[in-house]
Amino acid sequence: MREPSPVRPPAVGIIANPVSARDIRRVVANANSLQLADRVNIVLRAMAALGACGVTRVLMMPDREGLMPMLERHLKRERAASSGNQIWPRLEWLAMPATGRVDDTFLAARLMREAAVSAIVVLGGDGTHRAVVRECGRVPIAGLSTGTNNAYPELREATLAGLAVGLYAIGRIDSDTALVHNKRLDVTLVAGGGTVRRDIALVDVAIAHEHYIGAKALWRTDSLAAVYLAFADPEAIGLSAIGGMLAPVGRREPGGLHVEVAPPMSDAAGCAAADPLFHLHAPIAPGLLQPVPVYGWRRLLDGEPVAVSQRSGVVALDGEREITFGPNDRLTITLRERAFRSIAVAGCLRYAATHGLLRAQLPTKPDAGAAAL
Repeated sequence: MREPSPVRPPAVGIIANPVSARDIRRVVANANSLQLADRVNIVLRAMAALGACGVTRVLMMPDREGLMPMLERHLKRERAASSGNQIWPRLEWLAMPATGRVDDTFLAARLMREAAVSAIVVLGGDGTHRAVVRECGRVPIAGLSTGTNNAYPELREATLAGLAVGLYAIGRIDSDTALVHNKRLDVTLVAGGGTVRRDIALVDVAIAHEHYIGAKALWRTDSLAAVYLAFADPEAIGLSAIGGMLAPVGRREPGGLHVEVAPPMSDAAGCAAADPLFHLHAPIAPGLLQPVPVYGWRRLLDGEPVAVSQRSGVVALDGEREITFGPNDRLTITLRERAFRSIAVAGCLRYAATHGLLRAQLPTKPDAGAAAL
């Protein structure tokens, strides 16, 4: 195994979506909402672990929801209470406007990439992680689940995520050990006039029969036509659960899944299959299970574009409506393996344990007999 790279000046980015877990799915499914104080505490736990590893700087995205002043107050209190016994990284806010829109996350990820941070810790759901990955380039991410649908970010304690990120950031664990590659879905829309629009999804691309964006969160299945999945975990919540309960595909497993949930056209005359193969009950949102008709499914292959058969509708990326298309447009979905990198938190912690990275050498005590002479 290659030796760890030399220790480098460490800086880590943190993007905390202050309004994740507040969309309509929280209302219709009676799910809990994460309060601002909870997000602040998550950031503080991650920063404590980063500081313990030797990370000296943390860059954060500003916001308009009150996270900034609350975090500053709590951090000041923690510094005073530790009396120098705990090392905290210096907190720097990115010089950028805060609009309260997803554009903030796009810009913050770009600025962190340009600042050459070692990694970006992301607090949010699938949509927030998608926004970061779209702009962060080769900077690896570490996801913390704080959204409504959290199929991509795995549920884990922020302290442990901060520890793994910190050990990688200061060069104690090399990239071959610390990082894993992830799949992605590329969406390409070629409009009738020749204009091309591209976007991505980390988990699922859903095609709905609607013709307007409206509320972004997509939670009803009666308008769905098809779902394309980078991975399909049976333990996931969201549209990807349709595939997870049908034909699971692991996030590290080759290939993806395409599920038809509306009658596909069977011939040029426009005839369609009348009946689904069966109905599948899937957890579309926390506390919300819905029957989904299944007309067929097949695996997606790496790098193979799949043309969307529906002639018009709305495209939802990781559960949120983003794109409309019409009969003169051409829409394709392409699975990309090894598309972006993330911190392998469990792998980093295991490596730290087996290589003694967290062991502190205690001072040698004088021999009792020698002291008595």
